[in-house]
Amino acid sequence: MLRFETAKSLALHGACVILACRSPARGEAAVQRILGEWHKAKVEAMTLDLSSLQSVQHFAEAFKSKNLPLHILICNAAVFGAPWSLTEDGLESTFQVNHLGHFYLVQLLEDVLRQSSPARVVVVSSESHRFTEIKDSSGKLDFSLLSPPKKEYWAMLAYNRSKLCNILFSNELNRRLSPHGVTSNSVHPGNMIYSSIHRNWWLYTLLFTLARPFTKSMVSECLKLFCASPFFQIGAEEL
Repeated sequence: MLRFETAKSLALHGACVILACRSPARGEAAVQRILGEWHKAKVEAMTLDLSSLQSVQHFAEAFKSKNLPLHILICNAAVFGAPWSLTEDGLESTFQVNHLGHFYLVQLLEDVLRQSSPARVVVVSSESHRFTEIKDSSGKLDFSLLSPPKKEYWAMLAYNRSKLCNILFSNELNRRLSPHGVTSNSVHPGNMIYSSIHRNWWLYTLLFTLARPFTKSMVSECLKLFCASPFFQIGAEEL
């Protein structure tokens, strides 16, 4: 999986890595897999459920209590092809998990990022952002498209819109924070990378299964271009 391979790569290069996981059990299993490859790796798991804004707030507070610097924040969680549902906050799930949860998390950790300068935010988006629109006929942002009611919901469009929001957010974040030593980049991980994001849609599960022999094995290459530059090797032990 893209998330695990990225975390493992950073940890094996000496970074101190915190895995933000919805499932504590799966998070701890990921930690043990990384430690199995290098017992000196600095890695731990913390609970974060992006479908709950309260969970996002609790995670941010728990992270701040550790008094650690934050040089790289990777926003990579996503759902795809999920049936319509509302979160506990009353928002459509795909929009909240793929975009709004990340947006809120970055806002809560902005002060830590500034204090940790140089720092970077990496937002994992998708080429599918090109195949949608979030404006109405007058050219203004249509908020009803971001969290649509059930009768107007289409899973693919919901995913595409969330990925477009990712890019717009990353661009604006970079404009606002880059003068303070915090840059933001959005990245498309590639069309031929195998992941589990298709798990909610049987058709895409079939397609990904058929394509898997031809997919990339080094799934973290795109993110490493942003995270492993010499710019961030200074103080890597503090990541």
